[in-house]
Amino acid sequence: MRAWAVEAPAPITSAPLRRVARDVPEPGPGELTVRVLACGVCRTDLHVAEGDLPVHLPGVTPGHEIVGEVAAAGPGTLHATGDRVGVAWLRGTCGACRFCRRGAENLCPSSVYTGWDAHGGYAEYALAVDAYAYALPAELDDVRAAPLLCAGIIGYRALRRADPPPGGRLGIWGFGGSAHLAAQIALAEGTDVHVFTRAPAARELARELGASWAGDSFDANPAPLDAAIVFAPAGALVPAALERLDRGGTLAVAGIHLSEIPALDYARHLFQERQLRSVTANTRADGAEFLRLAARLDVAVTTRPYALDDADRALADLAADRFTGAAVLVP
Repeated sequence: MRAWAVEAPAPITSAPLRRVARDVPEPGPGELTVRVLACGVCRTDLHVAEGDLPVHLPGVTPGHEIVGEVAAAGPGTLHATGDRVGVAWLRGTCGACRFCRRGAENLCPSSVYTGWDAHGGYAEYALAVDAYAYALPAELDDVRAAPLLCAGIIGYRALRRADPPPGGRLGIWGFGGSAHLAAQIALAEGTDVHVFTRAPAARELARELGASWAGDSFDANPAPLDAAIVFAPAGALVPAALERLDRGGTLAVAGIHLSEIPALDYARHLFQERQLRSVTANTRADGAEFLRLAARLDVAVTTRPYALDDADRALADLAADRFTGAAVLVP
């Protein structure tokens, strides 16, 4: 089968992805061989390719927003051949540690991830763990569903971590695949959304989706915020977001990787019970809840399709902000 591999992590401009040929994987107990119908291109894939995340599997195939059809099922699986499933970032947890036992499996020290610890969806087939695969609502077509499996789920968890009050103001920094999905959930819940992004096209998209204000990353917005999310992997945005929070406001940082955060001033950035929170992966419950909500609310997914053979270009375009919304590979 055709696949892509990270030969050696390096800046995306130096082409760290290489085309490879691999055998179609055979499922073991509790595993599924999934024929990839669509795979979203996530910024985390870029961090894997460029080495911002340490190498867990040499020559790994990236991709963790996989929509596919079960081509073969190993013993002890709930999904059967022909089922359509979603394969996301979280691939496995121990199920026994104190975090797993209290419902916080996203914090499991033994957690493993699709497209980092195991080969992912930049390929014609992928091997999935049945217990971590999602049944997808019929209302969501393949290309539309793919970005929901990480960008959507992580955006949803970030929104819950930011915890905007009913009718409150939410600031969003960066407006790519994850942010434009989280914004729609917030808007549906009656939140006043303000968007900060350097990309004019992204600001236009934000207004089209219903944001009441959109400006550049460091612009002054009309009113203090009750909550905020930083999706862009830029630590310099953290103090800017904290400064714009009202008393008691919460900032959630949604990325798995962030550049260095400048020194914070206690009075300007944290006093008056402002809170700073990180977001780490997600639980399976987060994913199932979000997918049901996305189908019910008919969330609009802005996508840019690419052929599988153009995966390297899709990542380069993501790094350069050459599109709005989410890129999706379609084998």
